[in-house]
Amino acid sequence: MRQNPSFTLADVAEIRRVIDQNPWATIMSSGDDGLIASHYAVLLDDARDDLTIVGHVGRPDDLIHGLGERELLVVFQGPHGYVSPGWYGDVQAVPTWNYTAVHLAGVPEILSDEENLMVLDQLVERFESRMSEPRLMWERPNEPAFIQRLAAGTVGFRLSPTRVVAKRKLSQNKPPETIETVISALSSDGPYSNPALAEEMRRAQAARTGAVR
Repeated sequence: MRQNPSFTLADVAEIRRVIDQNPWATIMSSGDDGLIASHYAVLLDDARDDLTIVGHVGRPDDLIHGLGERELLVVFQGPHGYVSPGWYGDVQAVPTWNYTAVHLAGVPEILSDEENLMVLDQLVERFESRMSEPRLMWERPNEPAFIQRLAAGTVGFRLSPTRVVAKRKLSQNKPPETIETVISALSSDGPYSNPALAEEMRRAQAARTGAVR
């Protein structure tokens, strides 16, 4: 991802927020047969306060990606959407796409079987806890042998990135009044309504102006 100083996201807490709120990641590597991409849910390592992530891949994706041997690129995509030139007023303009994205790169560490089980448990709890009657991993009707068998088909990893590129292109290069117009349009009921992107733009604008959110 080409970086642009106007759109750089460098705040670690904000990058962590983007990862935490958008855990469905694209995992990419370059193997013997060319570029490879897989898609998995990934979590921040709750034992760390940096950008270390934990996750798993299903076998044989570990072999396909050379997990633990080759560099991975893990991409998180935050809120994104179309921005109409009509929202800029009576000025020369073309359409664009606003977005937030985080790229983490590095060679991952392979987790032990015990650590992998812990990460799988955390993944289930993270998403299932929102249900009115959560079905957690170790609860009946699941039997321990069933869990162990499924876990054996996965390989857990921890990635402490050696390269980080994070970007939020959210109309920061436009006048404040134009930004507010775009936010209003995204918050409306129009064909490109996108409240999540509007909120992301508000956060970026607050960061620029020093406002508290």
